[in-house]
Amino acid sequence: MAQPRVVIVGAGFGGLAAAKALRNTPAGVVVIDRTNHHLFEPLLYQVATSVLAPGQIAAPIRGILGRHKNTTVILGEVTGVDKDKKCVFSSDADRENVPVPYDYLVLATGVSQSYFGHNEFAQYAPGLKTLVDAVAVRNKVLQAFEQAEAEEDPSRHRDLLTFILVGAGPTGVEMAAALAVLVRSSLKSDFRRIDPTSARILLVDMAPRVLATFSEDLSKAASKRLQDLGVEIRLGRSVDHIDADGVVVAGERIVSKTVIWTAGVAPSPAGKWLNVETDRAGRVRVQPDLSVPGHPEIFVVGDTASLDEHGKPLPGVAQVAIQQGRYAGKLIHKRIASHPAPKPFKYFDKGNMAVVGKGFAVLQTGKIHLSGFTAWLAWAAVHLQFLATSSLRASVFVQWVWTYITGQRGSRLIVNHRGPDKETRSAQAPLGAAAASK
Repeated sequence: MAQPRVVIVGAGFGGLAAAKALRNTPAGVVVIDRTNHHLFEPLLYQVATSVLAPGQIAAPIRGILGRHKNTTVILGEVTGVDKDKKCVFSSDADRENVPVPYDYLVLATGVSQSYFGHNEFAQYAPGLKTLVDAVAVRNKVLQAFEQAEAEEDPSRHRDLLTFILVGAGPTGVEMAAALAVLVRSSLKSDFRRIDPTSARILLVDMAPRVLATFSEDLSKAASKRLQDLGVEIRLGRSVDHIDADGVVVAGERIVSKTVIWTAGVAPSPAGKWLNVETDRAGRVRVQPDLSVPGHPEIFVVGDTASLDEHGKPLPGVAQVAIQQGRYAGKLIHKRIASHPAPKPFKYFDKGNMAVVGKGFAVLQTGKIHLSGFTAWLAWAAVHLQFLATSSLRASVFVQWVWTYITGQRGSRLIVNHRGPDKETRSAQAPLGAAAASK
């Protein structure tokens, strides 16, 4: 008798947790992801601000699951689900909409950047959801200083060195603080014609306070820390327009060549694939066991799922995805092994934390509220623990210690992955090489 097949779509925190829970299950496990790597998204801002290199926060999925003998990894993008035929459709560079059958399906497809109906902002204000995004933001930030150094007109320096972050949640706060530390320490002595410490960093949000999901005392502590670092905070103000010359905030034009979007996310189209009930954001309404109503063989976990506990929806954070992925994997294992089903899923809240520059973080878990160096140490320990491999943990730890002591960054490279065009390559080729090609 053929073994049942479990298909997991997405190798983020939720998908990877589900795959690990199925390691010893008598089933064939297929993991499909559009990239070949698992990404530790909470540290993307450190790639964007040159603290870490891309390879320090991502690891090949095949390497992570290499010892799972029952698991196959497929590089492809899932574009739909047929619930009746029990298959998903996957596309890659050579094939489109290839059906991949399943007996059990786990959708852990995550989120994408949301511009709240203003998708035209995307070309001027990149988000921070992928490694490509992080490298693009790093390029944009470093190029701003290079352009200012080369600019002959000092009056343009202020515009070039004005950085605007839209969104004062954890990503925006962490990015703003890291930028402030970058320009006031690491870059301070690198330029001759400009003063990097004159850079202006603005954090803008419609919310009444930064880190709105944290307690008010921790929000105030984070706000004070940002202001001490030189970050300008503008709250309760909407971003009306973004273009190549900057932003319009509550009717005020602020000139800037570097705008970064850290405001919101949108779930994957899994709800449309399944044609089931979703919440207002588009997340799939799941049962207490994380299955789709009417389809006990389909599970949705992480940012794509909507599940209420104590009258409130669970937050879109890594811990929720990890716990849900692990639960779905264990439930499938028990069904295949004919064991009693576990109790309905319950989220164990381990708390929230956000780092606000060098040696300072805020931490909230239950009635415990911490801010400062102790919270920063806890933040560092937790983030190291959840990196995918021991080699990444060692690399990041060493880099953090080195950066903390010396202020030197891990990767301050401007990398154009598209490469120069043919004409540019020809113009830049050495004379001998050009002559040899004739």
